[in-house]
Amino acid sequence: MHLPRRALLRASGALLAAPAVARAALPQGTVRILVGFPPGGGTDVMGRAIAETLRRRGRLKNIVIENRAGASGTVACEALKYATPDGTTLMFAPSASTVQPVLTFRKLPFDPRTDFAPVTMTGTVQTCFVLAPSLPFTSFLDYVAWVKQDPKRGSFGSTALGSSTHFFGLQLGGAFGVELEPVGYRGAAPVIADLAAGHIKAGCGGVSDFLTHHKDGALRIVVTSGSKRGATTPDIPTIADLGHPDQASFGFYAFYAPAGTPAAVVAALRDELAETTMEPEVKAQLLTIGLEPEVSTPAELGRILAEDIERWRPVVEKSGFKVD
Repeated sequence: MHLPRRALLRASGALLAAPAVARAALPQGTVRILVGFPPGGGTDVMGRAIAETLRRRGRLKNIVIENRAGASGTVACEALKYATPDGTTLMFAPSASTVQPVLTFRKLPFDPRTDFAPVTMTGTVQTCFVLAPSLPFTSFLDYVAWVKQDPKRGSFGSTALGSSTHFFGLQLGGAFGVELEPVGYRGAAPVIADLAAGHIKAGCGGVSDFLTHHKDGALRIVVTSGSKRGATTPDIPTIADLGHPDQASFGFYAFYAPAGTPAAVVAALRDELAETTMEPEVKAQLLTIGLEPEVSTPAELGRILAEDIERWRPVVEKSGFKVD
């Protein structure tokens, strides 16, 4: 489903070798990076890893992470829309905050395609389905068989209703002939807590939310959403491995500025952010969390954003899910 995107992103790696836009276009004041989730979550940790290296590089004078948590990241998106378009306000966000809300909110106070200036991708992440360690099996197919014995068992915790973590769970149920019912949570932390305590038997979220807990044995990742196995999850089957390659998908993380930010400023920020993301130390940190670093040009990011909205449209419309 998303193979053309990944080929595009690999090709775009050449941008790092291209002549950099004059550094003079970089903003000289304090740069705020909006993050639409609480401190300590996967998005926040990734944003801070990049911000810390930006500070060390020294070309941006002062970097501040500003957590604007709420409504699946859309609070930060609305704040970005109304920020001064001079390069001093950026947003670091997953596609769950910029793609699915366009399709699920009846009255979304922003449109990422027109209210944001794309800057650069930072990487891709697969969605995953996880099981509580208390269950007596460790494979998704065994879980499907268990749910078929009693359909009431088919509820799962979603880290955010209306996001890819919600709709990937529905895709899995449809593909394997079981009814899986999402239960909304405010982020990954309460899903993980309820899985560990045995209050719920399954959950769905980004690999970056669950990878460390999978390694620690607090939960089990049993299937991921990709067309091929991720670099951070080489031993875990994908939905394609299980016979449904047409259902494969990836999420992505990216930086955005407000619409109207001068093109020279966007280009300079893209160079600085892309180079920072691809520094070996940052790449290693991001991989540890579950993000596979890949960068892009602003135009490529804009195209990927628009294409993803259309890819998810039939899935969301079939579900009938809407947010008032």
